[in-house]
Amino acid sequence: MNFKTTGELVQAFLLQAQGDSLKTSHFPKEFKGFRMKVSFGQGVPARVPWISFFTPEMSTSNGFYPVFLYYKSESRLVLALGVSETHDFGKSWDPAITESYPTVAEIIQDPPRYGDSWAFKTYKLDDRDMPPLLYGESGLVNANQVDEDLDEALALFARNLETELKDSSSSLSSGLFYMEKQLEDFIVSNWELSGFGESLELLFSDDGVLISQQYRTSIGPIDILARDRSSGDYVVIELKRNQTSDDTVGQVQRYMGWVKKELGNPGVRGIIVAGKFDKKLAYALEMVDSVDVYLYEVDFKLREHKA
Repeated sequence: MNFKTTGELVQAFLLQAQGDSLKTSHFPKEFKGFRMKVSFGQGVPARVPWISFFTPEMSTSNGFYPVFLYYKSESRLVLALGVSETHDFGKSWDPAITESYPTVAEIIQDPPRYGDSWAFKTYKLDDRDMPPLLYGESGLVNANQVDEDLDEALALFARNLETELKDSSSSLSSGLFYMEKQLEDFIVSNWELSGFGESLELLFSDDGVLISQQYRTSIGPIDILARDRSSGDYVVIELKRNQTSDDTVGQVQRYMGWVKKELGNPGVRGIIVAGKFDKKLAYALEMVDSVDVYLYEVDFKLREHKA
């Protein structure tokens, strides 16, 4: 579905949120030059459906970004300067930007999600009409105003990213993304087509937030934690980064041990995703059970443009 304005997008979002449909495939993956993600819940309707806008190296579960949050019980829509509650991205909004705004918890009592994020704009819903009408401090809010509000939030986001890029220690600087991170995002974003999707499924929280990627453990984050569709056993997936084969195999085994003990799953198995299969990796796996290797290929071509 093609949404020309933010108002059209928000109206469609709020209208669907009134029902039980959790489908999101008809919403665009990009909007106003940023990646976009919509969630109405996973399995059951979420208490706080959302629309987030972020950059390629971020995700809704790992980053900071503008996000529309629909607090159903309060009949309020909040355009927030959001911060992920699932993973610590390591960087966040510049205090010089957020100091002018209250937190969501300061305007909504006991919010079920995103209480520590900042409320950039707040709208009251009148759901007697469909789609619901939005009201701000000055009265009825029209579609153009919602569009301007999101543009302003995205401008603040872009300004924040420019600040991050000047910091040489930031993960956003020096090349912006590493190949393995791009690969990890690609695998998750294209899960059903990756070769994993047929037999494995990703994990989501009760509110529909992806938790498989960079899954938190007490010994560090697992690149991707999935579940076998048939057996229900967990599968630890690790990308072979700039490290030795021994380190990669040892890392997978450590995470498998953690899953076995902490999640009570003795049937856990592991997968290593690598660019090549060398002798060192082969020997390292010789005495290891329940770990498979998948090889990825990158097909990059240049084609002359002829007018």
